[in-house]
Amino acid sequence: MQKQAIEFTHEQYLALMKVVYLGNWVANAYRTEKMKKDYEAIDDYIFSFAPKFGLSRFMDHEATDGDRYFPTRAFEEETDVHELHDEYDEETVWDELAQWLGERDLFERYSEAEINAMSREEYFRNKAECVAVYEKEFEKHGMERVRIAKK
Repeated sequence: MQKQAIEFTHEQYLALMKVVYLGNWVANAYRTEKMKKDYEAIDDYIFSFAPKFGLSRFMDHEATDGDRYFPTRAFEEETDVHELHDEYDEETVWDELAQWLGERDLFERYSEAEINAMSREEYFRNKAECVAVYEKEFEKHGMERVRIAKK
């Protein structure tokens, strides 16, 4: 395998550490099995260079860890990775919830035959109309009016 060298400034390397950390988090945080090893491996590789950039305090590694490198509490507290993660979650939850509820409503509004007969454009337009109802609701009221209906 051919290797290629890339040069980074201190600031670029720190940004790379954060991007790789967040990428690995997105890929693996919810997994208990079948971890995405390629994401873990690049995370470990990038973190292994921390001492060369004067950022040893941001990574933890002991001989017994093998090729594994771990972000430290300092990394998580002194950088904006948790803030970025929280912002992502905050926005994503509203978007995903609106998408799921909008799609549910689409399938309640139209029969399977009607949906199958729709052009791609019609399907997405109708779905977007259903989703927009929830986007407006969440923007105006947040979770205030969200309830589970008891049958």
